[in-house]
Amino acid sequence: MKTSFFFQATLTTVAGTLSALAISTSANAATFVDTELSLLVDVSGSVSTSEFNLQKQGYVDAFNNADLFNNFISQGNTGKIAVNLIYWSGATQQQQSVGWTLIDSVEASQNFANAISATTRPFGGSTVIGSAIDFATPLIFNNDFDSTRQVIDVSGDGASNAATTSAARDAALAAGVDAINGLVIGNSTSLFNFYNNNVKGGTGAFVLQANTFQDFAATVQQKLEIEISAPPTTSVPEPATLIGLLGLGAFGVTSKLKRHQKQSVKC
Repeated sequence: MKTSFFFQATLTTVAGTLSALAISTSANAATFVDTELSLLVDVSGSVSTSEFNLQKQGYVDAFNNADLFNNFISQGNTGKIAVNLIYWSGATQQQQSVGWTLIDSVEASQNFANAISATTRPFGGSTVIGSAIDFATPLIFNNDFDSTRQVIDVSGDGASNAATTSAARDAALAAGVDAINGLVIGNSTSLFNFYNNNVKGGTGAFVLQANTFQDFAATVQQKLEIEISAPPTTSVPEPATLIGLLGLGAFGVTSKLKRHQKQSVKC
């Protein structure tokens, strides 16, 4: 009788623990995606109105293209990414013009394209890349998504007017951003080298170059395909026993703790 009671009590405790874990996890759950991608677009004074429109249209065309989802996003572990778009210029001139958006279908990708198309240029001033990275980083760690890879992508046509770029890059990587990539506009070797030495950082990071603003759209498409294809694969074993169920609960707690870690980095 005592043994039976003990066994029943143990099962009750385990069930209660699993229930508590499930409630706790679901209450704090973030949407899991393959990649969180933050797009930082240069609107400094050196970018003319027509050049701004070419940049914007490049991103619109890329996300409007069904191939981006069908051949790249959908091929990831979850088949989803989260993305936002930030316009940046001077030290205090940054704006998240399109907030964090889940891309889990062609329709969602095209809706994001429409959101970009509806944006307007918020300002135009100096070129301070470090401040743009500093602005983007906490938005990654306080959004409603979690992922195996967090990426910041900076596009621009000039070197920074302030010596804060590499420090901002290093701080973002230290905070947990996996990679910072660059897209250089113009055929300047010195500008490419600046991005390569001061902006690029992290695992699998790279810099691409669009020789002209007219080349921007094709380069953006190439950049997104590389970034979306980059996430490492992960696998979670299927639970087959009570121990397996407990392991699943532990995985939920781990995900929750990771989420809290993301939120606490910049709070």
